[in-house]
Amino acid sequence: MKQRNRPLAFVAVEGGKGRATFEDFLKLDIRVGEIINVENFEKDRRPAYKLWVDFGDEIGIKKSSAQITDCYSKEDLIGKQVLGVVNFPPKQIADFMSEVLILGVYSSKGVVLIQPEQPVKKGDKLG
Repeated sequence: MKQRNRPLAFVAVEGGKGRATFEDFLKLDIRVGEIINVENFEKDRRPAYKLWVDFGDEIGIKKSSAQITDCYSKEDLIGKQVLGVVNFPPKQIADFMSEVLILGVYSSKGVVLIQPEQPVKKGDKLG
């Protein structure tokens, strides 16, 4: 069964992983960043972009791979504020080291990025 179209809470319980605690949530460092560069990611198995995201002075510029080509062109993404988990370990994807997980919602159109409703400072923390 594909998990990507299932609500996260349902997947966690259905998958036997149990419920997350508030303490688990507090372990995540989720920050606002601004996309400053986008390239096609030709070596990924599914259509994807390589993203460079500026999380401000404290964290700096981090790289991420994102399968968001169904909903966004490269030009749409430059300057867009996004939310990302900045304290996951880096993950090698083909020849690219992804350093952060950019957050999005699986919709019928594809992955839709989670963004602040209003412009905020780079590096601001979700809480």
